[in-house]
Amino acid sequence: MSKTLLDINNLKVSFFTPAGEVKAINDISIRMEEGDVLGIVGESGSGKSVTAYSIMGLIPYPGRIVSGTIEFNGHKIHEMTEKELQDIRGNEVSIIFQDPMTSLNPVYTVGNQIQEVLFLHTKMDKKQAYERSLELLSLVGINEPERRLKQYPHELSGGMRQRVMIAIALACEPKLLIADEPTTALDVTIQAQILELMMELKKKINMSIILITHDLGIVASMCDKIAVMYAGKIVESGTADDIFYNPQHEYTKGLLKSIPKLNKKEHEKLVPIKGVPVDMLNPPAGCPFAPRCDSCMKICLRKMPEYTNISDKHICACWLLQKKGYEAATGGDR
Repeated sequence: MSKTLLDINNLKVSFFTPAGEVKAINDISIRMEEGDVLGIVGESGSGKSVTAYSIMGLIPYPGRIVSGTIEFNGHKIHEMTEKELQDIRGNEVSIIFQDPMTSLNPVYTVGNQIQEVLFLHTKMDKKQAYERSLELLSLVGINEPERRLKQYPHELSGGMRQRVMIAIALACEPKLLIADEPTTALDVTIQAQILELMMELKKKINMSIILITHDLGIVASMCDKIAVMYAGKIVESGTADDIFYNPQHEYTKGLLKSIPKLNKKEHEKLVPIKGVPVDMLNPPAGCPFAPRCDSCMKICLRKMPEYTNISDKHICACWLLQKKGYEAATGGDR
């Protein structure tokens, strides 16, 4: 039986700005077993990255956890001090940030930055750390690793810098790797190589992965489970098959309709999601997607729906499902 690796319960994270409180994460729950690959999808500003930073204990000022719990591998992240968090970051849980150019330090060589993690979390000496650095660069598919260790980030291409970031993240073989849009700004060929590399490494060291992206094509090929986020809430979650073949939330359906498909007729237009994202300073009282939803009812604007269990692993927060359930139970208008 798989062991629970990550358990997030009713998490709320807010940023207290001069303009008011921004509820970046508004009551989400996530559960992951060892070896799971979870995809978190949604448009920009939906709360995907803040979820990742919460797990790492890296919520920037003026943000903080308002309520809820985060338990990871026996640690209560929400109660840990900065010193305690430093011990598990890079060791038990690692993150690949969106932009490797700004995440890597421009004044230190690639070798310095990889070895820093090894010195911090292991008892390796300089020779062992150097050999491990060579091994990591080879593992992520970088050629001439001896030469690359002496180079600075600006001397490498975007794909190579991303591979260096992955090497740093995997240096101590973490139990959980969080990949925050790891293929942003990379060309399609390099994207495929990076994703294939991550899945190979998952099998080799048996780690779990959280893949944060707005690209549904990526999660279709990689993830066992998918959580769809909108305006700080998980509006639908389930297995990859549930989300792609039996979507229930109108936002999920909108995301799927906006993906180009090979079997579409020539000149057939994509269907965009109407409207604009929610103002997180003044979110609606009800379902956050209601102002953009073609099937919006009055109650959608007033109250957030509870989750409806579609199956054991598939849940969705939508009043339409509750309406269908009520009509099925009462026989429609009778």
